[in-house]
Amino acid sequence: MPTPARVRADACPGVFATHDAADGPLARVRLPGGAVSAAQLRALAGCAEACGDGDLHLTSRGNVQLRGVTRPGLAARLTDAGLLPSPSHERVRNVLASPLSGLAGGLADVRGLAASLDSRLCSIPELASLPGRFLFAFDDGRGDVAGEGADVCWRATGPSEGTLLLAGGDTGRRVALADAVSELIDLAREFLRVRGSAWRVAELDDPAWRGTPVPRADIPVPAGMISASAAGVVPRFGQLSAAQVRALAGFGPVLVTPWKSVVLPDAAPDVFERLGFGGEPLGTSACVGRPGCAKSRADVRADAVFRPGLRAHFSGCERRCGKPSQSHVDVVAEVGGYRVDGRWVPLEELKGRL
Repeated sequence: MPTPARVRADACPGVFATHDAADGPLARVRLPGGAVSAAQLRALAGCAEACGDGDLHLTSRGNVQLRGVTRPGLAARLTDAGLLPSPSHERVRNVLASPLSGLAGGLADVRGLAASLDSRLCSIPELASLPGRFLFAFDDGRGDVAGEGADVCWRATGPSEGTLLLAGGDTGRRVALADAVSELIDLAREFLRVRGSAWRVAELDDPAWRGTPVPRADIPVPAGMISASAAGVVPRFGQLSAAQVRALAGFGPVLVTPWKSVVLPDAAPDVFERLGFGGEPLGTSACVGRPGCAKSRADVRADAVFRPGLRAHFSGCERRCGKPSQSHVDVVAEVGGYRVDGRWVPLEELKGRL
């Protein structure tokens, strides 16, 4: 069933339209396909120190956020680094791509498709009107980003062919890899024509925008040594200090994943010793909580529980910001305790119940 039509304006944050959080303005920087060069990482570290709270915050769409942006100059710094190629399109450059494609596994190599789509997207003035939540994706056949709720997705079925997914449903329409970018761009243009007040494809009531539901593949977050040269780094709560970002840049370009982790394609075997963090998968995630969010009922990051085998998301309120799409224990703050998968647990008993 489609969701009800939206009745308020799209307020998805960007660089020019920031979100007023309790700890100051929040700016979101889009990274199509999660790809960032070493020079851009250093530039982002400089932005965090000069304009924000000193940290980079990874998002569940493979982007980065800066919090507490109270000093000027962010847009100019990002433009100089090539991270803001089109001010008019900056909020609509939402593109996922399988981060391990071409490194390990997968049926096709989708590297480069996100950058190609981004270039096309920014060259078409009308597409600047897409909602800030509209999401493109290229899945190399393993099913990782196809399960992340993209509005339009090309998923490989072989080395040079794939199928089109709309809002996670398989349309059965076969499209060559060489035509994948054009097909997704055409779908975005058509969505603009028919969307009315809808923000997402799932909100359309036209059966032409439906596909056969595809079971979600529960793909583990890339962590540790993935291949002889590639490594996955998982910072706690997806938060990196400027110093840690510069340390990552020492290994060359990186890929930010939709699971608040980072893939280093050219890492050395001693990468985790040199970084000093991030070699183990973390099953627990959390929204920013107090004091950063005025809507949060608790400092959820202080209360979060980590233990082997636990996959949980701690939310400060019912919005559940940043929750993973994979199966997890749902932990929502209330006064004096939490609801754990819908059941009330006093704060003092929380660790014993998880």
